[in-house]
Amino acid sequence: MVPDGRGGGGRRRRRRESRSSTGENRLWPALAVLVAALTYAVLPESLLVGPRLAIPAVELVLLGALLLTNPRRMVRQTRWSRATSIALACVVIATNLVALGMLVRTLTSGEPGGMPLLVAGMQVWLTNVIGFGLLFWEVDRGGPVARHTLARDRLPPADWRFSQDENQDTVTEVAATSSARSNWRPELVDYIYVSLTNSSAFSPTDTMPLTPRAKALMGLEATAALLTSLLVVARAIGALGQ
Repeated sequence: MVPDGRGGGGRRRRRRESRSSTGENRLWPALAVLVAALTYAVLPESLLVGPRLAIPAVELVLLGALLLTNPRRMVRQTRWSRATSIALACVVIATNLVALGMLVRTLTSGEPGGMPLLVAGMQVWLTNVIGFGLLFWEVDRGGPVARHTLARDRLPPADWRFSQDENQDTVTEVAATSSARSNWRPELVDYIYVSLTNSSAFSPTDTMPLTPRAKALMGLEATAALLTSLLVVARAIGALGQ
């Protein structure tokens, strides 16, 4: 009996599904948190919430708890680990927004030097990108563990639509990397890129928000980035020329 080809196609699909089961590498999310913690720790004293190392210490404690659950690959998830992951991203974002508010107050109430203000503005902007990138990564499609361990028909609805989710009908070399043909799943770098472009263009670029919470998060990030760029960085650059 001659095979009709469906068996081979099924095996290929199963192999593609199995590629996602290894989970994302824990190294890159951990490095992102470390960069955010370090960036916050070196902010000027007037922009800190409490002692200099208090907030970075909280972030590192939360990160340590997550490393105990998934030290190398992100393949296990519990209710508390997911809550801790989201809380960690929210701590990064919330403290950074407070620092932004303090920075704007410092800018409007005194005569700070141009270079320190410029550096502080860049630090706040960078932390904004990292914090929102981490939160996007945590909430979309059930989080990083669900995205890489569940079959597509069991994933929660997507919060963002990536280019790979819709290019299966393009030319062969582009369609080869589509979600439908290669079982592509978004990873941290994809969400950091979304956060970076949203903080630079103050709007979505190639990745579209689909749900109200995704639109609210991107709107908040874009507003913070715009405030940083227009009221802080622009003023600092102007002060450099005085």
